[in-house]
Amino acid sequence: MNKTMGVAGLILLAATGSAFASGYRIPEQSVNSTARAGGYVAYTPGADTAYYNPANMSWLENRAYLEADATWIHLSAIKYSDNRSSLYSGDSETENFFMPTFFAVSPEYNNFRFGFSVTAPAGLSKQWNEAYPRTFAEEFSLKVFDINPTVSYKFCDRFSVGAGVRAIYVDGKVKSNGAALQTLGYNATRDMDGDALEAGYNLALTARPVDNLNLSLTYRSKVDLGIKGHADLSTNLTAYSPYTYSGDTGVEIPLPAILAVAASYTFFDQLTVELEYDRTYWSDYKNLDFTYPVTFFNPVLAGAFDSAKSKNWSNTDAWRLSVSYDLKNNWILMAGFAIDKSPVPNSTLSFELPDSDALLYSVGLRYKVNANLELGAAYLYDDKGSRSVNNLSAGGAVNGTFDDAAAHLVTVGLTYKL
Repeated sequence: MNKTMGVAGLILLAATGSAFASGYRIPEQSVNSTARAGGYVAYTPGADTAYYNPANMSWLENRAYLEADATWIHLSAIKYSDNRSSLYSGDSETENFFMPTFFAVSPEYNNFRFGFSVTAPAGLSKQWNEAYPRTFAEEFSLKVFDINPTVSYKFCDRFSVGAGVRAIYVDGKVKSNGAALQTLGYNATRDMDGDALEAGYNLALTARPVDNLNLSLTYRSKVDLGIKGHADLSTNLTAYSPYTYSGDTGVEIPLPAILAVAASYTFFDQLTVELEYDRTYWSDYKNLDFTYPVTFFNPVLAGAFDSAKSKNWSNTDAWRLSVSYDLKNNWILMAGFAIDKSPVPNSTLSFELPDSDALLYSVGLRYKVNANLELGAAYLYDDKGSRSVNNLSAGGAVNGTFDDAAAHLVTVGLTYKL
């Protein structure tokens, strides 16, 4: 952990998480949540409820639950077509990732139950090879892990609450190569990496006013990521010294709060329908400002790496509809649909996060092997819309259209009851 990443910060709110949800958020952490397009708050019948809604641990069968899942994520290449010249156009790299998660729930102890989860609720990666996009995002990568012990308490058969503490670990890397500046006779490069460890909390409650109806609310706190790390910077403008830097850097970036409100109803003891609304409070991300223990008198280093960059993201709303159907023959079918908005305004959109609004489609199934073991698999398609932006007059770098952004997620997993 000796490098904490001023870069992780940029990375953190910058790149590929946009392939999964608004900003860099990844709602899908288990078979159930992938199969139901993240619409998984009110009706959560598995061990993954320890993460998604700890209050619902109270309603599980009075046994211990263990669940392990793995998700393969495929990001398509994003095509950028510049309005000025094809010399500014480019394509991002196609990328693949593997994301394991784990969940556990204890038996009941005097109306209390305890849970534990290890998830990756955010992540990103974006790489560009062409000269102009590479100036801003040659490589951005980020890994975010959330270790979340939780507890629930059942007041009665109609009401339960839950809470937990979160340990957030961030590891990332960022590179950029100012090749586009070469037409002016200059270049500017940076290479940063590092990590950070911060803490937060989450709250949950579920009410069951009538049989088969769940009304739930969950909240994940904002976490300020006070990131410190190492940076290597350089430029060929040697008239102003120093023209290289190798040392400490830092940045503070918010991991935004998330509020979810959901309702589910089970019909005929087989078909469960859930409607969820969630809001992600991205408006806390107002600017990106790297700090250093020295002052840069070199105008290229100062302008490229030591000036605050406005972000001014907006809070986003997502609507999720999911269904689960128990065939009563050991098979359970699931499907979901979601509408997710981007928090990035036109004025600050750039190559590190060419985000856009998305539609999500998902399907999945679970199979009960026996009374203790259950297997599952799910698929989700995240379809990002095209986005045309001209923010040159606002100090941005984009005058063109981003196309073909999409993500494919395949999740497999097993649950074991003790």
